[in-house]
Amino acid sequence: MNDKLVVSDLPDSELKGKVIFLRVDFNVPIRDGKISEDYRIRRAVPTIDYLVDRGAKVIVASHMGRPRGKIIKSLSIEPVASRLTELLGREVKFVGKVIGKEVKNVVDNLKNGGLLVLENLRFHIEERNNEPGFCKELASLADIYINDAFGTSHRAHASTFGMASHFSVRLAGFVVDRELKFLGKLLDCPRRPYSVVVGGSKIKDKIHALKNLIEKADQVIIGGGVAYTFLKARGINVGDSITEDEMIPWVKEALNKYGDKIVLPVDHIVAESFENRKNLIVVDDEIPDELHGFDIGPKTAALFISSLKGNSTIFWSGPMGVFEVDDFSSGTTHIAGAIALSTWRGTTTVVGGGDSISALRKAEVLLSEISHVSTGGGASLEFLGGNELPGISILNDKKN
Repeated sequence: MNDKLVVSDLPDSELKGKVIFLRVDFNVPIRDGKISEDYRIRRAVPTIDYLVDRGAKVIVASHMGRPRGKIIKSLSIEPVASRLTELLGREVKFVGKVIGKEVKNVVDNLKNGGLLVLENLRFHIEERNNEPGFCKELASLADIYINDAFGTSHRAHASTFGMASHFSVRLAGFVVDRELKFLGKLLDCPRRPYSVVVGGSKIKDKIHALKNLIEKADQVIIGGGVAYTFLKARGINVGDSITEDEMIPWVKEALNKYGDKIVLPVDHIVAESFENRKNLIVVDDEIPDELHGFDIGPKTAALFISSLKGNSTIFWSGPMGVFEVDDFSSGTTHIAGAIALSTWRGTTTVVGGGDSISALRKAEVLLSEISHVSTGGGASLEFLGGNELPGISILNDKKN
C-alpha cells in the first residue's frame, strides 16, 4: 500500500532553490501559551531538515484546533514556530497570515535553505471548505507540494487535498511515508502471531478499523469502555457502565464469528460514579447494579499481558480505563509496559489513536520503546478500516 513518491525520491538538484509547500500536522496541545506535548513537531523535523539541507525554500503550514474561520489568539501557530526554531537550531520566520501580499513578499525574499511558518490555516473557513480560489492562492506560493500531515490526510481540505492538484510534483514527507509503511503492514503482511488490543470509550469511533482488523488478527484483546458493550452482548451484567446498545447486534455477530480469538475482561475496577470514587472495589465477572466499570482489574491485566507474550506483531488503540485519573490508570499502565517489553523482545509494536501518546506518557513508557507511535488518530483508523485517504490518494504514485 506504500506506493507514493517520497521526498527522498526526488534528485537533490530538483529541490535546490525551489519553494516547497510543506503541509504538516502541528495541532499540538498548548496551555497558557506553552506547548505541553511536541511529539508531532519533533516527528516533522527530519523532513524539514532534509529539505533545508538541500537548499529548498520551505513554507511550513498547519492547522491548530477548530477556530471555524475565526482568528483566535490562543490557536495561533506562533508558539509552534518558536518551538521549531529551538528544535532545528535554525532561523524560522513566522508571518501572522496565510495568504496575501505580505506572505508573498516574505516567500519571494526567502533564501535557499530559508524557512517560513504560516499562521493557522483554519483561521480561513475556506480551508475546511476546500474553496477553489483559496486552493489556487495557496498553491501559487510554491513549486512543489509535500504532505507530511498524516493526521489530517483523511480530510479533503484545501491544504491536504484541493491545492495539491495545482502541482505536478506532489510528494509524501517522511512522517507520511513511515505511517504508510507501518500501518500498511498491519493490513497486508503482519508478522504472526498478530494481536490487536482495542480500548477507548466507543466502538462507533473505530468500527471500520475493528471490522477489518478482527478478520486479519490472530487475537483481539478488548478493554476500556468498548469492553462493556461486548460483555453485555454476551449476557454479562455490566451494571451502570456506559454501553453502546445500538452496536450490540454487530458485536453479537462478531462474537459468534470470531469468539475464539476475542479476549475480554474477567474483572473490573468499579465505583458508584466517576465523581464518587472513594469506595473503589474490584469485582469478578459481572458488575453489580448501580456501579460503573472504569478500568480493567488486576486479573484482566495479567490475562492480557499473558495473551500478548510470544506475538510477533501488536497493534494497540485506546486505553484500558479512564487513565487520566490515577485510580483508573493501572490497566493502561500495565498494557503499555507489556507492549514496551514486547518491543525489546523483537515484536513489531504499533500504537495509534487519539489518546495514545498521553497514555504512554502517563505509563512512563518512552515513545522510543514502541516500534511506531502513529501521529494520526482518526486518519489511522480510517486507513486501517480500508478507506482511501484523500490527502494520500492525491500524491504522485511511484513508477514501477
